[in-house]
Amino acid sequence: MSKVVWKPGTLLSPLPAVMVSCGTMEKPNIITIAWTGIVNSDPAMTYISVRKERFSHSLIQQSGEFVINLTTAALIRATDLCGVKSGRDTDKFSLAKLTPEPASMLSCPMIAQSPLSLECRVTQVLPLGSHDMFLAKIEAVDVDESLLDEKGKLHLSRCGLLSYSHGEYFAQGRRLGSFGCSVRKKTPGSKGRPGKR
Repeated sequence: MSKVVWKPGTLLSPLPAVMVSCGTMEKPNIITIAWTGIVNSDPAMTYISVRKERFSHSLIQQSGEFVINLTTAALIRATDLCGVKSGRDTDKFSLAKLTPEPASMLSCPMIAQSPLSLECRVTQVLPLGSHDMFLAKIEAVDVDESLLDEKGKLHLSRCGLLSYSHGEYFAQGRRLGSFGCSVRKKTPGSKGRPGKR
């Protein structure tokens, strides 16, 4: 495979397209973020990277709290809208027809229409250049009951999660396998297909 060398760039894809809610229940705000991920498992920690000039940056810096709300194909318009409008002069919840709901551990709101929300408390702010990275401890995870089976197992594949890749949104595709499928022994009737065990 022949490759062309480009200058350094932000071409890690796909990324989650999440709506981050912040502010208060009385004055809530949303910012759409693609630069997020998990950085630690015990304690559970995540991050978001936000440009200093964004309205949400000061809200999160002042409160030390935010909620990462996962998005779905049904939320694509709201997700995009909250990424192109500013909370300085726009009520994004109202504009995007979203509902703020109280978080269990924080004073900032969650988004009721999101299938899964991560309540986050900032532990450190790292100035990186164009963006500040807000490292945060995940204080609680709020899950839509419709995504749980009778045994309480989570099935995020039921909601059609949204991702972002090089300026475009995509819905989560078909399942190709599960963790460990490359080393798992075949079971009778599996026909060797990954993820069918």
